[in-house]
Amino acid sequence: MAHIPVMSVEVIKYLDPRPGDNFVDCTLGDGGHSGLILKATSPNGKVLGFDLDLEAIKVTRDNLKTYGDRLVALNKSYTELEDTVEERGFAHISGVLADFGLSSPQIEERLRGFSFLRDEPLDMRYSNSEELTAEQIVNHYPKSELVNIMREYGEERLAEPIAEAILKARREEKIATTAQLVKIIKSAVPGNYERGRIHPATRVFQALRIETNDELDSIASLLPQALEVANVGGMLVFISFHSLEDRLVKNFFRYQEAAGRIEIQTPKPIAASDAEAKKNPRARSAKLRAALKLK
Repeated sequence: MAHIPVMSVEVIKYLDPRPGDNFVDCTLGDGGHSGLILKATSPNGKVLGFDLDLEAIKVTRDNLKTYGDRLVALNKSYTELEDTVEERGFAHISGVLADFGLSSPQIEERLRGFSFLRDEPLDMRYSNSEELTAEQIVNHYPKSELVNIMREYGEERLAEPIAEAILKARREEKIATTAQLVKIIKSAVPGNYERGRIHPATRVFQALRIETNDELDSIASLLPQALEVANVGGMLVFISFHSLEDRLVKNFFRYQEAAGRIEIQTPKPIAASDAEAKKNPRARSAKLRAALKLK
């Protein structure tokens, strides 16, 4: 399934790419946002793109091959932004974009175990070069750590009974697949949990994915680097998909605005339009925040 870039109209509105401008796309994915930026910055604007998923890099290079060397697609973490910009001599950056959501192919095609709706190996790594997997977490973390990550990263109020159920199940057999984990979670929560508003495994899977990929610390590392590399007058645009991510961006923007370094362009986060959310259900939880660099 081709990935539909989330809030592309709003991204282009706030980044406002012009011919010859250079941008950084910290979460390249399959190249949806970068393709729009490259089109708008023709004939010689460039995009420096990062993604931990090597398959995504390969897809993007193929999707955007018509732009040639105007796209610099790197299989590395955006936490290396400042060093990479310096090493590559990538200058005059008019904006930095990061979309912290998963792509459709990551969920539906790449067998990483991100979805509780599919029976796949419990992996959840963005990069196969990383060692820690969700399987290792559920089979080896002590109960206290499982409870902590479910509470902190998943905001899961039934973390205690779910962790207890995981420990009981793993004593009998290794928990190796998403289907096994979903069954365990369902056994530990009431049948009407959340009154059907969300799947009972939603928050646990979110917590495991964040822990596996150290997502929140990575975002916290990225934000000041993005501000540093952008030109004065450049735009910072970040798209979050849950409250923990959004809170990091919101607090960073407030602190930097108080210091006189940025001007917030979105006093409240921008949500996807009803039309987009209907067409692309994953856009429903997206929140976009943007800021202009002043100094």
